[in-house]
Amino acid sequence: MRVSVIGGSSVPPETAAVAEELGERLATRGHTVVCGGLGGVMEAVCRGARNADGETIGILPTDRRFDANPYVTTPIATGLGHARNAIVVMNGDAAVAVDGSYGTLSEIGLALAHDRPVAGLDTHEVDGVTPVDSPAEAVAYIERRVE
Repeated sequence: MRVSVIGGSSVPPETAAVAEELGERLATRGHTVVCGGLGGVMEAVCRGARNADGETIGILPTDRRFDANPYVTTPIATGLGHARNAIVVMNGDAAVAVDGSYGTLSEIGLALAHDRPVAGLDTHEVDGVTPVDSPAEAVAYIERRVE
């Protein structure tokens, strides 16, 4: 399945480590990571997925594919700015939110509006988001809900 991973564009090393572990777990289970393609959680989750030979799709806010972080295998330039958040969410069967601010909150809202299950790792407390304590719990939750 494709999993949209949404989260902060600038995060501390501890949060990046969680996102990297999430990416590795997703790839090991055969899932493709979809994200916003830039830094922070997006770069860390892609790095983890690539470390496990996984596929990563980066839906970029800019009109330049080369703006993608080095771990994105398929960059998609949109030129849409924050409006690309809808595309990130619509291209996943489920979402995992890691940390994040307003952009992440908008993606959570879009995921819920489109009936995507959402697991949350230290992120916004919103009705419909299932809080989990680890990347392993996040992957188990979305697999149960989708498959």
